[in-house]
Amino acid sequence: MKMENVVQDDAVRINRLELGPFGTNAYIIVCQATSDSAVVDVPGDADEILRQLANTNPKYILITHNHFDHIVALDELKAKLKVPIAVHPQDAVRLPSPPDMELNDGDTIEIGKLKIKVIHVPGHTPGGICFLTGRYLISGDTIFPGGPGKTGTPADFKQIVKSIETKLFVLPDDTEVYPGHGDATVLGKEKKEFAVFASKQHNANLCGDVLWLSS
Repeated sequence: MKMENVVQDDAVRINRLELGPFGTNAYIIVCQATSDSAVVDVPGDADEILRQLANTNPKYILITHNHFDHIVALDELKAKLKVPIAVHPQDAVRLPSPPDMELNDGDTIEIGKLKIKVIHVPGHTPGGICFLTGRYLISGDTIFPGGPGKTGTPADFKQIVKSIETKLFVLPDDTEVYPGHGDATVLGKEKKEFAVFASKQHNANLCGDVLWLSS
């Protein structure tokens, strides 16, 4: 288990917890003004997530996508926190229990004085979503330092690239990106590396684990 405070400004605090058997990131977003909070993805170690939520007022469990390594602790945390589980409708199907809220592209979640925008980014899964507050983007498994999330088919790869180009690369270059695994990146760096990728010819069957600079 690894925990670090990745964002702290006058409006918001965000902590990253690396949890579970796959080293998956959970994020705790806290409104500095009200101490209202939300947890994004619940990869395991429910007791540790609860410890990190202590002294805050949990309002939501937000799910970026329905892959098992992001929802291991979902039922346990739902039972203990008694707050709504929110996910995109296309990724609700594989959750252990039905969600309480459906999140669609462009929706806004309010946590205290914070506004968190929902961005639908299909590709890694049909209902994958990112969460944006200020210049901080929690990206799930859609974009990582150096490339997109893993895709299972060439059609999925084309879709995730379209999602990244049309939904994420329209955000400012200084947007900080906090992915579902590993360390953060900055959107301006990813835009530059993607431009290198886009300038080259690629196999029509490209998918799987792709890196912008070496693919």
